[in-house]
Amino acid sequence: MLSREKEYFEIINQIYQKVIHEENVGETASYIPELSKIDGEKFGVSILLTDQLQFGFGDYQEKFSIQSISKVLLLALVYGEIGEKIWERVDVEPSGTPFNSLLQLESDKGIPRNPFINSGALVVCDILIGICDNPKEYFLNYIRKVSGNNVIQYSDKIAKSEFTTAYRNAALTNFLKSLGNIHHSPDEVLELYVHICSIEMTSLELSKTFSFLANKGKNLFDDQEILSNSQTKRINAIMQTCGFYDESGEFAFRVGLPGKSGVGGGIVAIMPKHYIVSVWSPKLNSKGNSYRGMKFLEEFTTATEDSIF
Repeated sequence: MLSREKEYFEIINQIYQKVIHEENVGETASYIPELSKIDGEKFGVSILLTDQLQFGFGDYQEKFSIQSISKVLLLALVYGEIGEKIWERVDVEPSGTPFNSLLQLESDKGIPRNPFINSGALVVCDILIGICDNPKEYFLNYIRKVSGNNVIQYSDKIAKSEFTTAYRNAALTNFLKSLGNIHHSPDEVLELYVHICSIEMTSLELSKTFSFLANKGKNLFDDQEILSNSQTKRINAIMQTCGFYDESGEFAFRVGLPGKSGVGGGIVAIMPKHYIVSVWSPKLNSKGNSYRGMKFLEEFTTATEDSIF
């Protein structure tokens, strides 16, 4: 290893050992029955440097449901397909409310505040349905392309578990339909949404999948262009301001990197031109973000003095 790479290895190892021996507060996502069964003590960390060196600690090779992290990939797919027209149906502002809130939609005339809250992702799902014949297959093929991994798959068990209890998301979809911002069947939109959230990856795979967002829109492993440099900049900006629901400001303040969390306990964060770091720990804080994941990333960027600011 080069000196800087060795420094990252040692810092991550030290912080991982420190965090795993401290308290692990919070709860797993109980509103999705299958996620509530996950061992809350699981903890994995992986980093991929832009020179393609990758390593991890703990449970970094165990698959987990990435949940809302997949909304970044959904946005990248649809943004790449239809360009700036996407912003006619979804905004790019922080929400300031929980990820499944209905409060703002009526006053905003059915335009979700950003593509990472549930209502925003449901609208992006609706757009995807309109641009391809088999959206589930189309999205899965896209994920496999950007990850370089042809065995990544949906978890039908998790998708079914989420669909059976998706009362609030069903309400959001129908409300969006009533306001004219869902063009297809609400059931079809919701079924696509829960499958997209059910995608399973390891921390190692997650870092690789997000490599294009640290590399000006090109995959690190095959140099294939996924998005333009300008589109990549915009997605990173939305992750910075909206990636952690109503804790996004706190993440920017304490960590200082673009990132995205999911209620499966995963977090991915990006230092453009330098690395992608992924953390998985299923116990969530009161805002729905991984307790250990947030703690680890704060200490990591403090120790490395890495930040986009």
